[in-house]
Amino acid sequence: MEAVSKVYGRGRGAVAALREVTASVPRGRFTAVMGPSGSGKSTFLHCAAGLDTPTSGTVRLGDTDLSGMDETRLTELRRKRVGFVFQAFNLVSSLTVEQNITLPLRLSRTRVDADWLAEVVARVGLGERAGHRPAQLSGGQQQRVAIARALVTRPEVVFGDEPTGALDTMTARDVLTLLRETVDDMGQTVVMVTHDPVAASYADTVLFLADGRIVDSMDAPSSDRVAARMTRLGAWK
Repeated sequence: MEAVSKVYGRGRGAVAALREVTASVPRGRFTAVMGPSGSGKSTFLHCAAGLDTPTSGTVRLGDTDLSGMDETRLTELRRKRVGFVFQAFNLVSSLTVEQNITLPLRLSRTRVDADWLAEVVARVGLGERAGHRPAQLSGGQQQRVAIARALVTRPEVVFGDEPTGALDTMTARDVLTLLRETVDDMGQTVVMVTHDPVAASYADTVLFLADGRIVDSMDAPSSDRVAARMTRLGAWK
């Protein structure tokens, strides 16, 4: 992202959600994005992932400039090159685990690689649940399905928007460990928006947002250091 700003509304009612944000996310790394409520975290993710168009500035995925793309091309890019994991699992209740995982491939009319599918299902620990439907799974298992669905297209980057926000502490730890393993073992790139210092401690780097700007970053974060930095973000000038 280069000098990305996002303004909602016009005139006196305009709200600047992002203000000339410049940031780069390295391949094969786990990056967390944190900030107080209203700091621009979700807008950051939506602009970076091509879900929303910046008011100004440029967004690139690898060598591809998203700025000039129409919605049809953005949709195609998101299907093939980007994975998403949200707080709400967004699974289709009438489909099995395997059918939910392969849904992005079917939507893009891409052949399912049976070996890769088996590996992804095994990695998220759902080998014995492939024929189950979401209602037969725990919340943590449903989020594992969502992660597998994000990975099955072999995306260049996986974006997580509060992916553990609806989970209890122990289940959240399992899901965060799984995301960490996708980076360490599979070379995946993960960008996660979170409000939880413990969740952020699983990342390689934390970017801190306040008032629509990146105000700090932290490598090799610990939950205590992240929490301490968060308490001072609101006072940033």
